[in-house]
Amino acid sequence: MFKPIEIFIGLRYTRAKQRSGFISFISMTSMLGVALGVMALITVLSVMNGFEAQLREKILGMASHVTISEYQNALHNWSELGHDLSEIGDVTGWAPFVNAEVMLSANQRVSGSLLRGVLPEKEGAVSDIAEKMIDGRLDQLQSSGFGVILGAELARYLRVSVGDKVTVITPQVTPTPAGILPRLRRFTVIGLFEVGMYEYDRNLALIHLDDGSKLLRLNQGVTGLRVKLKDMFQAPYVTHKIAQKLTPNYNISNWTMEHSNFFKAIKTEKRVMFIILMLIVAVAAFNIVSTLVMVVTDKQPEIAILRTLGLTPRSVMGVFMVQGTLIGLVGTVFGVLSGVALALNVETIVHTIEQFFHVQFLPADIYYISELPSKLVWSDVVTIATYSFFLSFFSTIYPAWKASRVNPAEALRYE
Repeated sequence: MFKPIEIFIGLRYTRAKQRSGFISFISMTSMLGVALGVMALITVLSVMNGFEAQLREKILGMASHVTISEYQNALHNWSELGHDLSEIGDVTGWAPFVNAEVMLSANQRVSGSLLRGVLPEKEGAVSDIAEKMIDGRLDQLQSSGFGVILGAELARYLRVSVGDKVTVITPQVTPTPAGILPRLRRFTVIGLFEVGMYEYDRNLALIHLDDGSKLLRLNQGVTGLRVKLKDMFQAPYVTHKIAQKLTPNYNISNWTMEHSNFFKAIKTEKRVMFIILMLIVAVAAFNIVSTLVMVVTDKQPEIAILRTLGLTPRSVMGVFMVQGTLIGLVGTVFGVLSGVALALNVETIVHTIEQFFHVQFLPADIYYISELPSKLVWSDVVTIATYSFFLSFFSTIYPAWKASRVNPAEALRYE
């Protein structure tokens, strides 16, 4: 009495026990298909969002937002240049650095490594390395102290710990009476860090800026300046602003140039995964079509009676659209609830499965990160739910139209 007749009959058909148990089974399967598709889509996109956020955080926690260097020579006026950069409102910090690819040797083991010279008092302004120390402190690096801080994986490979010695072999050579020999220098391990990203934990070693300048014969110069910004997504704009202030002999790059292909690949994969997993929902929507076709066939006598009582073809069409849409709506709601719950707890669930079956889904030596992160983005949830609902809605149009075309005389001829 208090609702349109189409909704009343559609809800009654949905609640009523079908004469054919097979039709009820197909309806339940369609509902579960929609729910599983939505749940899988929300979970996978949340995990991909988590991967992107974690990688960006770990990469930019060690790399800089903007890097400034000279094309040919070492940078000697870095202190004045740093003060000039501080006057730019978007810049929150800067630090000089020295970079070199070297070989580290200890305990009859040799490993290639990136050697980075830093100023401990400045490094905290551009990186999170001080917070990632698991043994020792970053401020223990002293000028002419020839101490080195190693990544945890690199130290494990070289079988060294705090207090042990490692030999740094640089690509530069020294002429001697015995011939040309590579430059060697013994360093003492004074600390270990662990970023949680294998690329850095396995390949990075830190020394004091002065020691790096001496080792690489830069004559008190540095490789360049690392700059941190208030908003890392403004890096291209700030890069252009800095370039306008400096002479052309400076090379200015930012994280979007150095890692752009990597993050573009992640976005492309996310888009492709959305399309692929949306096909699961589409298959479930097609199941709704088959369900409604069978329901229409099963209820032709009832349709004919409703038509003789004055129900219009449009109203008959509305009855079955309500029934199909309700199947899709219930499936979408359950899918959203289960997907959100799974996305918020995926790290705990995966950790429990790894412990129970003694497996590791993301080995640290293969993947950039060794944990399965998840970041739920509500705009993704709304988009997925909207697509799922409209797919379910549009899948009801054809069967409902067929129901509206039922001829009452033909349907009741053999009843």
